[in-house]
Amino acid sequence: MYILIMTYDEFKRHIGKAGLTIREFAVLIKLKPASISNYAKSGEVPSHLSIIAVLLAELAEHKVDFREILDHVEIAEKKPRGAGKGKFGGDPQALLFPPQTPQTASGAAL
Repeated sequence: MYILIMTYDEFKRHIGKAGLTIREFAVLIKLKPASISNYAKSGEVPSHLSIIAVLLAELAEHKVDFREILDHVEIAEKKPRGAGKGKFGGDPQALLFPPQTPQTASGAAL
């Protein structure tokens, strides 16, 4: 039985059991290798990556060629966070307090 929170060391063990390096695993699922190895700092790997690692290890153990299977799957590359065309942080927000139009004492616009 596997738990949802996997340590980075356990993750590396499963990746190795699948016959992959961290770099090869990252390339296989269209991520940057640094994105995967950065989890070593916290010591924990997100559950979605843990599940993939466990499944690949099990497939390899049962002599199923997962590389051939994944060759038939188009995986879109993940965009870097905040990646917008010429923008930092996505869409601009509306002003919280729009500028006021100056008015006369009687309330007429100037």
